[in-house]
Amino acid sequence: MKFAVLDFETTGTQSLGEIIQVGLAIIDHDYTIKDTFSSYVNPGVPIPPFITGLTGITDNDVKDAPELEEMMMELVPLLDDVVLVGHNVSFDFHFLQNALDRCGYLPFTGRILDTMDFLKICFPSLSSYQLGYVAGEFGFTHDRPHQADSDALATAHIFLKSLEELKSLPLITLQRLTDLFAAEDSDLGWFFDGILSEKEMEPIHDLDNQTYYRQLALKIDDWSQIAPPRDEHEPNPLEKLTFQEYMDEVQLRLKQTLPHYEERESQNMMFTEVTKAMDEDKHLLIEAGTGTGKSLGYLLPSIYHSVRQETKVTVSTHTINLQEQLRERDIPLLTEVVPFPFKAAVFKGRGHYLCLRKFEQKLNNKEFVTPKEDVFTAAQMLVWLTQTETGDDEELNLSYRGGDFWETVQSDSDSCLGRSCPWFKKCFYHRARHEAGIADVVITNHSKLFTDVKASHQLLPAYEHLVIDEAHQFEEVAGKHLGMHMKYFTVVHALTRLFKDSRNGQFPALRQKIAQSSHEQMVEWTSAIDQLFPSALEAKETWDQLSEMLFSLLPERSDAAPGEAGQFTLRLKPQNKPKKWDKLAAVENQFYVTVSELVRKADKVLSEVREDLDDYTADSLITDVTGLVKDLAGFKDQLRHFMRLDDAGTVYWLEASGQFKSKSLQLYAVPVDVSPQLKEMFFDKKRSVILTSATLSVDKSFQFMIDQLGLTEAQEQQRLLTSQLPSPFNYREQALLVVPRDFPSVKGSVGDDHFVSMLVKSLSEAAQATKGRMLVLFTSYKMLRQVHEPLKEALASSDISVFGQGVDSGSRTKLTRRFQEAKASVLLGTSSFWEGVDIPGEALSCLAIVRLPFQPPNHPVVEAKSELLQQEKKNPFMKLSVPQAVIRFKQGFGRLVRTAKDRGIVIVYDTRVIESYYGKYFLYSLPGPKMEHMTTDKMVPRISEWLEEHVTNEEK
Repeated sequence: MKFAVLDFETTGTQSLGEIIQVGLAIIDHDYTIKDTFSSYVNPGVPIPPFITGLTGITDNDVKDAPELEEMMMELVPLLDDVVLVGHNVSFDFHFLQNALDRCGYLPFTGRILDTMDFLKICFPSLSSYQLGYVAGEFGFTHDRPHQADSDALATAHIFLKSLEELKSLPLITLQRLTDLFAAEDSDLGWFFDGILSEKEMEPIHDLDNQTYYRQLALKIDDWSQIAPPRDEHEPNPLEKLTFQEYMDEVQLRLKQTLPHYEERESQNMMFTEVTKAMDEDKHLLIEAGTGTGKSLGYLLPSIYHSVRQETKVTVSTHTINLQEQLRERDIPLLTEVVPFPFKAAVFKGRGHYLCLRKFEQKLNNKEFVTPKEDVFTAAQMLVWLTQTETGDDEELNLSYRGGDFWETVQSDSDSCLGRSCPWFKKCFYHRARHEAGIADVVITNHSKLFTDVKASHQLLPAYEHLVIDEAHQFEEVAGKHLGMHMKYFTVVHALTRLFKDSRNGQFPALRQKIAQSSHEQMVEWTSAIDQLFPSALEAKETWDQLSEMLFSLLPERSDAAPGEAGQFTLRLKPQNKPKKWDKLAAVENQFYVTVSELVRKADKVLSEVREDLDDYTADSLITDVTGLVKDLAGFKDQLRHFMRLDDAGTVYWLEASGQFKSKSLQLYAVPVDVSPQLKEMFFDKKRSVILTSATLSVDKSFQFMIDQLGLTEAQEQQRLLTSQLPSPFNYREQALLVVPRDFPSVKGSVGDDHFVSMLVKSLSEAAQATKGRMLVLFTSYKMLRQVHEPLKEALASSDISVFGQGVDSGSRTKLTRRFQEAKASVLLGTSSFWEGVDIPGEALSCLAIVRLPFQPPNHPVVEAKSELLQQEKKNPFMKLSVPQAVIRFKQGFGRLVRTAKDRGIVIVYDTRVIESYYGKYFLYSLPGPKMEHMTTDKMVPRISEWLEEHVTNEEK
């Protein structure tokens, strides 16, 4: 069996275009790369500039190259009797067939394999399957990405690496993979058959690395064997150590472990402040800018405190990203430098863990909704089970439909069999829970923290001390969790999982089980289930009708991205209900009655079957169905609560995107002011709560956060400490902030022609001066769109590419990666780019802020909070809008300087920062960059001069 790994570069990125380069690598039957072939091809047409930008191939390179027919005479003999392999092979295959046809050859009829498929299956945790990224991860030198010879060679190495991985899989995993693809009758299925035959010929080995259980190979053993970090009969390792002695030892070890480690004044201050708060049972607001090293700043004191006092410390982050960073980067480091054994466990919401029982059942019964995609996801998970120790979905790079598959196999409390589950001792969720139980420090997220509070503290182990990182997000998350949030699909998913149609779904599956059981009540039970189907249909139809009626009430927002969740928003006021509300309430009532009846009948039949039918496989099904029925009962009550609109302290609103219309509908009911609840749940109950973030103060004062979070009483009782740490960076040297003082102003979220043309001109000049590497932050998506095309044109001749959020496809992470990989590029972003994007070093040297980031005043929550402040005779603009915008502005500014070596420029195009009475709050809140204002025409020369100074200083 020979493999030919093929790659073409062409003049078009879709199926149209001419071939300009071919690369081929031949892999022999002994799995070595035996031969390579490459050639430029003269396409007979000019190469578009963006293809030259992507590949580096110019018209000059191909002008003397062979034409297509000539190249094909050399290529065709090499494709004799081979299996064709490619990365995204359909692209290259299309061009190959086209070229064969044009040059008078027969089409290629051999087998075809795609390295994308192999990567997804063999390496389910890779964060991207892009060729350059994967080659880098595997340590191959892929020196000229997007050149066919280099791409073909990299693809060949990746193919071989995937084969190596497949061959090292346990036999049982290979058997299950082969079984999955057998039904497909595909080239991939044929290939797995071959690999399995080879594996079955080998003597059995590798039994030690895996646990085999119920026909699955797992990396983990029973969690009950995980012991606490220290023997309780041993003396406490910190009994005789003061905090200072412990820190001296840790810092000594840090210097030995990390060659570049140097003590930072601000981090040392943070150690002291956090320890003081924990020792004195006080709360602490501590602002620690980028570069402080705040994760270690609170983790080291937390470990000391929890081990010394033998009490748990809980750490909560806003994003799962930060939780992952703590797990992968900070905890392993601390394990090396803390002079005694300790345990820090990451504990997330239950839905992040795989339920092995559900997965086994889905696999054995091949319950696949979209077979092609689901087979792939199941294959990824089979391999992942041989690698994962956590069963946490964040480790998986699931494809487009993978999320739907995950929802059907994730752990949840309603369908958990607990100790009677055959998988209990292997269960990932119970493992995480057990680890949190024996840990000194538990790392969770804001979401789980509130779910725990709502579940009367049944989920997290008990704790007295709490550290809240990314605390500027805490109040907003609190609102979402202490209120109600319901999506159109949440209801639909529950209904379709019960009955996809009369033959598919959990109820029909249960009906089938009962029918096979020959139980005396079989006829009665199956007919009871049959009677539920019409009710489920009616509930779905009524819900669809209500969702469409609600969607028709929504006006479009001018500043949101198409397809963005909040593109359509409407606040519903209790005292001012929409005109047709009675009609909507009648439809809701019909839904309520139908679902109540469905739930009542379902509960009756389920409890009878559970008691009388003695069958384990039916037990787990009954548990799942009961969970879904319970969910439905909850939804009808939530919806009723929403439709009543009867609580003055709650803000009610609807959101949807234009892309999926009523199917993207979301309902919210959120308390206007969560501070009393936060006070009662956390600040009154816990001995000490430490809140930290890079942005907590406004104009050097913490008052805004104190009011928002409900810390006023703690402040009055002297139970609150505050601390603003000095920045470890020298911002006067590292950052220059410029304001073009004669720049035109703009009203609303759309710029007029004059504003847009001035902005495009200024941005393109600045981008040329900084050689791209520029992030432009907008507050309105419409304005981003207005700027995107003209800026792209203005920079086309300079070879600087422009990426726009929502215009160029891809998630925030993908766009950020493209920006970092491109040699010179400008990235335009809206709301989610203001924070949480980390682009250290050379990739970013200029940040442009187009408008000050005020939240739209008509956002339901902002509006309701403003009304509340007005009732208290306070000025909503100064008390709410300005502080919120300042904190976001500081977050935006924080994107620029991420390390002590970074240098950069911030351009603020909004002249309100120097003209208005509130502008000073924005500028005074920054960590002291050099600030200058000048006329627009002087700005770019000043930027170039400042960058030059930097280069000259470095050369000195």
